[in-house]
Amino acid sequence: MLDNWVVVPTCLPLVLRRCHACPSGRFRPNGKFRVNANHKLLDAWLLMLCTGCGETAKLTVFERAHVRSVRSGLLDRLHDNDAGLAAVLLQDAVVRRRNRIALDWDGAWRLDTGGSDRADREVLEVSVRFAARIPVRPLRLIAEGCGLSRAGVERLAEEGKIVSAARLSGKRSGDFTFLLKR
Repeated sequence: MLDNWVVVPTCLPLVLRRCHACPSGRFRPNGKFRVNANHKLLDAWLLMLCTGCGETAKLTVFERAHVRSVRSGLLDRLHDNDAGLAAVLLQDAVVRRRNRIALDWDGAWRLDTGGSDRADREVLEVSVRFAARIPVRPLRLIAEGCGLSRAGVERLAEEGKIVSAARLSGKRSGDFTFLLKR
């Protein structure tokens, strides 16, 4: 029987970027946007607060875009401070590259295992799906989902009792499946 696990974001991740006012390097996005119009050109920023001093910083969503080139639905969501749009924009590679930022997902996700009883099974087949592109170590997910220590899971992987077509070392943000033999 195939179990389905889902890695779900619980809040917006921290943004790793140096603060100009203090030595902190982390910002908390608050989901608010600022839109500025200059004749027929629009600028839009996602606002975020420094975790050290509370200073406000801006992430550029777009600059000097012609009014007609911006979809009206996007403009409405920017004006409404849509938190869902903030989450989508933070995961957009173009926005991250333009602003030279990285994301810190520690404490911003949870693993939903569906609550099924796995203790009595000899072989456990699991499909792990990511609701967002959250980089997590697969061995950490297996340890958390099965209630084992990370060292115990690493030992099982070395013994060949955890089998997966995907690489289990390093971080992963894409779906994968694994088989655990006890």
